[in-house]
Amino acid sequence: MLAKAELLLPAGSLVKLKTAILYGADAVYAGTPDMCLRAQSKFSFNELKEGIDFVHNHGKKIYLTLNLFMHNRDVDKLPSFVETLRTLHPDGILVADPGVFQYVKDHAPDLNLFVSTQANICSWAAVKFWQSQGAKLCVLGREVTFAETKEIRAKCPDILLETFMHGAMCMSYSGRCLISNYLADRSANQGKCAHCCRWHYKLHLRLKDGSIKEIIIDEHNKNSFEFLLEEEFRPGEYYEVVEDEHGGYILNSKDMCLMPRLPDLLSIGLDSLKVEGRNKTEYYAGTIARAYRQAIDDWYANPDTWDYNRYMPELYTLQNRGYCLGFHDGKLTNISQNYEYTRTLGDWLFAGSIIEWQNDDAIFEIRNFINSGEEIEFLLPGSLQTLKLRLSEFEDATTGEISSKVSAGQGKSIRLRPTVWGIPVSEVKKKLPQYVIARKFAPLTGDNKTMLEHKEHEFSDLCRG
Repeated sequence: MLAKAELLLPAGSLVKLKTAILYGADAVYAGTPDMCLRAQSKFSFNELKEGIDFVHNHGKKIYLTLNLFMHNRDVDKLPSFVETLRTLHPDGILVADPGVFQYVKDHAPDLNLFVSTQANICSWAAVKFWQSQGAKLCVLGREVTFAETKEIRAKCPDILLETFMHGAMCMSYSGRCLISNYLADRSANQGKCAHCCRWHYKLHLRLKDGSIKEIIIDEHNKNSFEFLLEEEFRPGEYYEVVEDEHGGYILNSKDMCLMPRLPDLLSIGLDSLKVEGRNKTEYYAGTIARAYRQAIDDWYANPDTWDYNRYMPELYTLQNRGYCLGFHDGKLTNISQNYEYTRTLGDWLFAGSIIEWQNDDAIFEIRNFINSGEEIEFLLPGSLQTLKLRLSEFEDATTGEISSKVSAGQGKSIRLRPTVWGIPVSEVKKKLPQYVIARKFAPLTGDNKTMLEHKEHEFSDLCRG
């Protein structure tokens, strides 16, 4: 019988960590801002210690990151940083640099060494190499196809294997990109990527007199011509460069979503299924965790009747760039790129979360505007059900001031009295513990709605095909 795969969620802050655990993550990965690829981590040392204790008290696991590629300036920091990691007692350390790996192996043999996706492990030979060095787990590169993953699992049965199943895709080799270095002086390999692949670029012409002119594309001429590239060794094959009035997005990939291929990953006995998104909100962490938690549990309970369409509506409530299957099925197609826009789109917004209970009053932190009469949905942990609430007025949690609408602000919270629920508050407190998240429907209109529907249809067709 296959061992049950671990659901691994990102924890970019203490609140996100606790939210992910609440909604079903088996493990989380986190880092401190110093020597890891989590440069935007919002953890202090004390918060990280609290997070580790929280995870362990819930019987779950936490992995910390030490996965930067060192420069000379970093080497002197390594001893104190590794000693700090030892005092925290994580369940594993994610490493990519061979020098860091060797140092931890020699000076902190009590730490479990995991090889990060930054090491670009794409073959069973690479897995066996790291295993021979003492690695307990290898994270496969996003570039690895399912056929390759299956072969790696077969040839490497006695080491833990982890793969990504959801989140942003990188234009480069699992994050090893120099575009950000060149354009923004921010190293992707030091956790500071500026995401230049998401920027929009415009075409210009240099005239014979040396002057540079912008090519103006507007509603009058946008259908009059196309920009085409021809590669040296493929004469006669033309590649369209797409640009609208905002610019072109030739490097922008869609987000990976392997929910439709989840049975593939579970059936071959992968040990850990990873979600990307350390800089996303706790709404992202909670929604992703509960959708995949339910999907994983349902597949193990009855794989014959399992249907990914049950869980996709939850994933579509998240802002996204359009979904693709990454490299799972093999060679990428144009379906994997989003040439129209780089922003994320969705019909739902993060309304807020219950940050604490004060006796029988819920303190609800606002994360988006809510008007009188609007319905918000609380996402129930442990199921795909929601608890809906419609408020006609809002009581400021601090001042008691009553208003007919409320907007997000610095720690802005409202007080939800027992009378608003319509069911006994004792029942509500069981259903909605601290860190429960809520959403509100905010339907897109116009071109944004059309683009979103188009991306969803594309993904649906891709999965069926």
